[in-house]
Amino acid sequence: MKPLFKDTLKVVNVGLAGFGDNVSAAGGECIATTWQPPALGDRDAAWALGRSFAHPHIEGANRTAFARFLEAHPVLIDVALARDAIPAMASGRRLIMHAGPPIAWPAMCGPMRGAILGATLLEGWADTMDAAQRLVASGDLALEPNHHHGAVGPMAGIISPSMPLFVVENKRGGNRAYSNFNEGLGKVLRFGANDAAVLERLRFIAREVAAGVSAALARLGGIELKPLMAQALTMGDEVHNRNAAATSLLFKLLAPALFASDVPRERAAATLEFIARNDHFFLNLSMAACKSMLDAAAGVPASSLVTAMSRNGVNFGVRLSGTGDRWFEAPANPVDGLYFPGYSRDDAAADLGDSSITETAGVGGFAMAAAPAIVKFVGGSATDALHHSLRMRSITMGSNPTFTLPALDFAPAAAGIDARKVVDRGILPVINSGIAHREAGVGQIGAGITSAPMACFSAAVVALMRGLEAQ
Repeated sequence: MKPLFKDTLKVVNVGLAGFGDNVSAAGGECIATTWQPPALGDRDAAWALGRSFAHPHIEGANRTAFARFLEAHPVLIDVALARDAIPAMASGRRLIMHAGPPIAWPAMCGPMRGAILGATLLEGWADTMDAAQRLVASGDLALEPNHHHGAVGPMAGIISPSMPLFVVENKRGGNRAYSNFNEGLGKVLRFGANDAAVLERLRFIAREVAAGVSAALARLGGIELKPLMAQALTMGDEVHNRNAAATSLLFKLLAPALFASDVPRERAAATLEFIARNDHFFLNLSMAACKSMLDAAAGVPASSLVTAMSRNGVNFGVRLSGTGDRWFEAPANPVDGLYFPGYSRDDAAADLGDSSITETAGVGGFAMAAAPAIVKFVGGSATDALHHSLRMRSITMGSNPTFTLPALDFAPAAAGIDARKVVDRGILPVINSGIAHREAGVGQIGAGITSAPMACFSAAVVALMRGLEAQ
């Protein structure tokens, strides 16, 4: 003991920082840790977590689910109207689908309400905004999450029967996923805008763009999406908030096929011009590809693999492979980022959209190391982008060898979020996201970084263990 107190003390401090301050003040060296109890001190969740790591079936189930995810082979095979692709719409049912977990009309955020009213007018179910509001408020329209129908959409994520959808099929498992077409920037439906110009753009997309893409696909016989996404990652995209390379690669495939089709030249040119002017055009395809990969891994009993993360502008929801279609929800976090001039966090809606399906699949925020330029849009530095990609390795089951990150010596991107590791290590999945104004129709007011609430993962782990132990 005497030599110990004669030498300079070197202390690792676990707990309040003030303890370490006293050591430093006395001339010692102190390393502070950021340790905290798992599940933010939730005793039930921590106890469930401990039991989960000792459970005999979870590891095997996770290997099965993760293998199915990695083996998935998403291919864009078709373009179809929602009423023809979504069985729940086939009977003429008045259904509007939206982003995030389930939410009732009165509780919805401004952008989602505005987008639903716009879709109601687009479908001809009402001819004035007042009539549309009365119709939706009456409950005569069904409002259901995209995820309940194998679909995804950015921001408000609205899909109504007359909208064209990308049809993506996992050629290994046969499951299909759908997404709407990206409208571009400005005042658009996904941010809650719903005036005549917005509706006319949607009609143009259905009439010209969807028809053009469909004609090109007929000649191409489908487009494999994983190789295209992998190439885009090596060209500076992360295929969530930066899709410039992916859209360009898609354009190169579509243009020759479209001009070789029977589509009149001027109509083909209009389709290609729309795509060329919209760097985010590929986003919706990236989302559908990720959805198809994760749905391939869904429904594996005992698996703690996260198969969906999504937000409706009020709540954040998470699903696990081993808990079926159940959502685990908590209030959505604000987005910490860069705001356009004249706007601040006080103007923003809470986190919104299905686009976090990209992070769930190991791209987007998980692959920010591939897209250092994204920090000019969402805030931070290129070093932060690298840090985000490295940190996500702590909460995943492995990595995806298809998606490599040049800035990390082409290391594979972390993939396969394990809800148990999130709770155990206190590290939340990083998500980069656009920021919507809280009022309908104003549009995007910035972009930044956010994460899922810990409560979602804690509740999911508790439910997984209760289900296993009840068997």
